[in-house]
Amino acid sequence: MKAFIDSDVLIWHLRGDRRAFGLLKKLRDEEKFELWTGAMQRAEVVFFMRPAENDVTLLFLSQLKTAPVDQNIIDTAGELYRKWHPSHAIDINDAILAATVIRSGGKIYTLNTKHYPMAQVVVQRAWKD
Repeated sequence: MKAFIDSDVLIWHLRGDRRAFGLLKKLRDEEKFELWTGAMQRAEVVFFMRPAENDVTLLFLSQLKTAPVDQNIIDTAGELYRKWHPSHAIDINDAILAATVIRSGGKIYTLNTKHYPMAQVVVQRAWKD
């Protein structure tokens, strides 16, 4: 199964959070998930990294597959955004990741579960505080 890692978890891992590291290790080694991220989640990390973080960040991201975005995903994401943005304030990146999971299967791991209220999206809180 595909485990889609949201950008918040990616960022916490890059900041050295042991909970993020533990989650990724458990998913990969114990639960045998394929680790994925969405194209927009990867963009969030890459666009805002500092020059000194370049090598470490890209090495880390190379351990995850990045889901491509195509016309069907964008069209589905648009529907999700229009439906859920008014009530749950989801953003475009959330809608695209949700559409990616709807189209390709898998589960989203995030600390922002409220961003994925769609019944057809399987989402799990990355860890408890």
